[in-house]
Amino acid sequence: MKEKTKAILYILCAGFCFAWMSAFVRLAGDLPSVEKSFFRNLVAAFAALALLKRSGEGIHLKKENLHLFLLRSLCGTVGVLGNFYAVDHLVLSNASMLNKMSPFFALLFSFLLLREKLSPVQLALVCTAFAGSLFIIKPTVANLDLLPSLAGLAGGIGAGAAYTFVRMLGLRGEKGAVIVLFFSTFSCVSLLPWVVTHFVPMSTPQLLCLLGAGAAATGGQFSITAAYTHAPAREVSVYDYSQILFAAAIGFLLFGDIPDGWSFLGYVLIIGAAFAMFWYNNRGAAANPARSSNP
Repeated sequence: MKEKTKAILYILCAGFCFAWMSAFVRLAGDLPSVEKSFFRNLVAAFAALALLKRSGEGIHLKKENLHLFLLRSLCGTVGVLGNFYAVDHLVLSNASMLNKMSPFFALLFSFLLLREKLSPVQLALVCTAFAGSLFIIKPTVANLDLLPSLAGLAGGIGAGAAYTFVRMLGLRGEKGAVIVLFFSTFSCVSLLPWVVTHFVPMSTPQLLCLLGAGAAATGGQFSITAAYTHAPAREVSVYDYSQILFAAAIGFLLFGDIPDGWSFLGYVLIIGAAFAMFWYNNRGAAANPARSSNP
């Protein structure tokens, strides 16, 4: 129970950090989403490098895993870009909720790439969560928020794929700090040509907001990594949805954001599906002790 309590505290900390990351991104103003993503990942890269140097472990990765590092980084970069574009154009809690579709897409990608079993109940819950996302997106021609909503959903898909590749790398013995460093460096290098050719000068407050976004994102990444080292995902992943509550509170206090009724219905479907998945997975783990010992 002590380890599970630690994991819950870590994942609540991650939700708080990621909510503030989104708030800092919005506070940075009308800078391009690509430029914001670049600075966010630049801070994370330096933080991961400092952590590796302090631990004395060095930067080591297996050559046979290079393709997984590249796929994780590509999908993660798509996830960040989609999320930041949505944060800039949507109610903060809506953008956060679309990003939180990632666990359901991670389940689908795990089925496709890792051949992990997907039961009919799990498939039904994934479909329920996707239906909930449609209430938030409201895909009609008249909906002016359609493009950023689709970008937010693409961000959730990218993040879900990235989490699957992180799991694959973890199963192959790669260190979390190395995965964060590779992803952050890859993202910065891939976005650098666009940033150089389309750079928009920023004020000191905007720069401070981007540095704050990077610091918050780094705290969130390491907190969520720590959470899953203390307890299996099936036992604590549902607490990751605390980010929605934090984002809704921050969005209301800082920006006066109030989601509409359809969005609230989408929240109910997605969070309800998450709790049902949490209950279903724990019930299966209790019935199968061998599965319980494997996070």
